[in-house]
Amino acid sequence: MTLTVNGQTRSFDSATTIADLLESLGLTGKPVVVEHNQIALLPREIHTTPVTEGDIIEIVQITAGG
Repeated sequence: MTLTVNGQTRSFDSATTIADLLESLGLTGKPVVVEHNQIALLPREIHTTPVTEGDIIEIVQITAGG
């Protein structure tokens, strides 16, 4: 399946949910904000939101700093 992730077109074999996508990107368990087709997801929606061919995903990793 082909998705646009943070502005780049990428292919994924096994992603069926946003959580699967985050796992394939090595972001499981990290604090992130996800936008799926221009809709911001709540953290609880990450595990149930399906991804389909052509979806546009924006992922921002939250980091602490000072």
